[in-house]
Amino acid sequence: MSSDRLLDDFNAGKPAALARVVSIVENHRQGYEDILAALHPRTGRARRVGLTGPPGAGKSSITSLLVKRYRDAGLTVGVIAVDPTSPFTGGALLGDRVRMESVALDPGVFIRSMATRGSLGGLAAATREVADVLDAFGFERLLIETVGVGQSELDVARTADSTLLILVPESGDSIQTLKAGVMEIADIFVVNKSDRPGADRLRNDVELMLGLRKGISFGNTPAHHGVDLKRTNPARAAREAAAKNNPVEWTPPVLSAVATKEEGIDEIVTALDRHFAYLEQSGTLRARRRERMRERVMDVVEQKIRGRLWKDTGTMSWLELQLPSVEEGSATPFGVADQLLRQSGELVRGEEDK
Repeated sequence: MSSDRLLDDFNAGKPAALARVVSIVENHRQGYEDILAALHPRTGRARRVGLTGPPGAGKSSITSLLVKRYRDAGLTVGVIAVDPTSPFTGGALLGDRVRMESVALDPGVFIRSMATRGSLGGLAAATREVADVLDAFGFERLLIETVGVGQSELDVARTADSTLLILVPESGDSIQTLKAGVMEIADIFVVNKSDRPGADRLRNDVELMLGLRKGISFGNTPAHHGVDLKRTNPARAAREAAAKNNPVEWTPPVLSAVATKEEGIDEIVTALDRHFAYLEQSGTLRARRRERMRERVMDVVEQKIRGRLWKDTGTMSWLELQLPSVEEGSATPFGVADQLLRQSGELVRGEEDK
């Protein structure tokens, strides 16, 4: 099928064309850049929600329940579920689609399982490109579920408008869970399996960290004898700040849920709507999406340069000749790199293809 015919079918809303376009883009097959360029003007309409957290937190269960709520509201939903790639076979179980079987057959839902293929940021390298395809197709909500690798899955915050961090009481030391920037990526915290022991403590610990991080416990406290002791509790202050509709500042709420009983899902949907309203009113939505575009351009440049340099046989042969000097100490990796860049200008610019 020609690319023009494929795009015509895609524009006509045919699911088979959508699946084929997604495959072409995900695998970077010939012509994928032209397809993305044709679809780009139609992106930016879907709300993108990222779901992340440790393995076993219930991300797929909450994703399925969010899909049901959005479908009940008459909204179409695209789901990108990313599974880790085996370091031995290169394959992936792609079990998220199996766990979302209850919504997979809905014609208003499209689920794409993707393997990370070595990407360490919690998402597959082509996740954002596939999200653009689903956005251009007309899906009103995009749910992007990461692999659940813990502290390294920060890419989701660069991809989504709103990010849910899903935790569970038995995930270990709650403070350890919140280290290494994970606190920074979450717009909404969800303590799933909150009917289990330790859930209240985990929720309080998260709120405490939020209060201390934002410095809101004493931010509006009168000096000396006018101190309101209630406001000196950072966790309570964070909880109160999260409940307010502040158009210029967002304090992440910490919600409780029991996905197996479908409890707490309506509160998550409400919090997502509140967060998106804040993004629009504060101008943060435009800033985030502009930053997303900037990062996409930078990523594409890096991919093209890597491909042109390291797939060029002449470059690799030249590099092999420099290695003995580096081993002997008469040359350094930095010097070799600088020389390589100086002599590879035409190759980096792609002039060898003309």
